[in-house]
Amino acid sequence: MKPILTVLCALLLALSAPLAMAQQQLVTDPEIYEKSHFNEQCKIAQYDSDFISRIDINNDGLTDAVVNEGAFSCDGARGPQCDGDGCPYNFYVQVKEGGYLLIATARIYSYEFMKRFGNMVFAFKMHPRFCDRTDSEPCEMIVRVRGVTFVTISKK
Repeated sequence: MKPILTVLCALLLALSAPLAMAQQQLVTDPEIYEKSHFNEQCKIAQYDSDFISRIDINNDGLTDAVVNEGAFSCDGARGPQCDGDGCPYNFYVQVKEGGYLLIATARIYSYEFMKRFGNMVFAFKMHPRFCDRTDSEPCEMIVRVRGVTFVTISKK
């Protein structure tokens, strides 16, 4: 009886990740969704032109979105969620069924989106602790998005 219970538990764990993804909320437009959230939190919310970038982050031909929470002010405070580790960036992937999925939030200083070896990748500038370092030089992490998953290529 115990081996059957073990198999059932393993099967349940294997199915839980796809079920969680299937239950994730689709948003119609990340810019409207994010601004609505911040407009509720702030009396006066002001957004810079780089608050949202619309680019194809996972190389599927659909335009995705990256939201920079450091590019807005809430009641006069610039990037209120930013700290010494950087600012939160939210990464949304557009799906063929319509809408966008939030696939990741990363606390970074900045990023560059560039082509390497034929694929578009992110070069994140991050706090050195994210690269398991204790010095003061920013960490550079190269990340590719495959489907709805971030894959770290390198970090230094």
